[in-house]
Amino acid sequence: MKLQKIVSHLQKLHPKEIDLSLDRIKILCEKLGNPQNKIRSISIVGTNGKQSTINAIFSILKEAKVKCNVYTSPHIQKINERFVFNNEMLNDDELIDLFDEVEKINDQNPLTFFEALSACYFYKAAQYPNNINLIEAGLFHRFDATNILKSNLASIVCSISKDHLDWLPKNQQTIEKIVFEKTSSLLNSNIVVSKQNSVETTESIKKSISQNLSNKLFFNEDYSYSNGENGFFYYEDKFGGLKLPLPNILGQFQLENISTAIATIRQLNLEVKDDDIKNAITKIESIGRLQEIKSGKIKNLINNNRLLLDGSHNEDGARVLNEYLQTLDCNKHFIIGMMSNKDHEKYISYFKDISSLTTVDIPNQPNAISGKKLKEKFGNVSNVKYKENIEKAIKSLTLKENDILIITGSLYLAGEILNLN
Repeated sequence: MKLQKIVSHLQKLHPKEIDLSLDRIKILCEKLGNPQNKIRSISIVGTNGKQSTINAIFSILKEAKVKCNVYTSPHIQKINERFVFNNEMLNDDELIDLFDEVEKINDQNPLTFFEALSACYFYKAAQYPNNINLIEAGLFHRFDATNILKSNLASIVCSISKDHLDWLPKNQQTIEKIVFEKTSSLLNSNIVVSKQNSVETTESIKKSISQNLSNKLFFNEDYSYSNGENGFFYYEDKFGGLKLPLPNILGQFQLENISTAIATIRQLNLEVKDDDIKNAITKIESIGRLQEIKSGKIKNLINNNRLLLDGSHNEDGARVLNEYLQTLDCNKHFIIGMMSNKDHEKYISYFKDISSLTTVDIPNQPNAISGKKLKEKFGNVSNVKYKENIEKAIKSLTLKENDILIITGSLYLAGEILNLN
């Protein structure tokens, strides 16, 4: 397959998967005519909730007939997911042409895979100067390949927590350092800060952006939501209140992300009507984030039991997933696979009332921890076992009526499940 060959070649342009620097992508983008300076962007940074917030904004803008380009990472099932232009994913042939053109201009110069993809995105996005670009920052924002914009419409700071600590020196693996990396170089425009998991994190963000001249909005200070009854919730900011239907996606945390999306859009005066917001939040597309799988080969293995797929892989993700699961009155069975650089013991500690836990290998991921080793790390959990693949893991379960199965621990695992399904 030609697309896969090109992707493999791009991955070999630089010996390191991640090499925090802006020099290489700036040089390439200069050769490309600095396309990043020709687009209208909303930047989304943070640890958790970035995809959900982007999905909510995208849904609202589509409902308002505003054309969008969207750049996210990682992809769940196929790389095309990272390249949305005019509200549609590029097809294989379009992506091949884009990669070929940028690769020729780069002329074999060293470039990380993410830098190559980011340059390709900016190059294509410049062809749609009137579109709104929703750009998700990668690992850390300060030296992230997406952080070469000279201006943007807004920066959204989603929930920040400890993750990817292996990329920081041992003595800098703190929430303050992570906040600094993600927020200290935000542009002067609008900054919308989503709900954080602690007061300390919020205060750390305020300190980090104190010298930034942006208009700043903080969750629960400048915008908020409250739970209603009969399938509604209420949103409020300085522009007034909205009575909104509950979204079509699961989890209380989604109301936090949707509220941040609404706050951003209302701040920017993008000619979005209240009805657009009301209609859009029941049409949000979310893949691998607390997604209920209702049909397919994997679902058929558990018949009438519910199957939830969630790509959460750090402590904040585990916390919000557990909060949702605690609203369900049923036995909860977990199948978990994870990458090796995660805090596995901390992750599992957030889950309560585990009826059974099965660890699995994640195929095609050399940086994944083996299911056997993961089982050892989960030694404090009773009734934990290991199976080498998903199908064997599911078939080993004894599910009673109303029992629920949760497959979680990695977005890469979520992608494998969706492909198998």
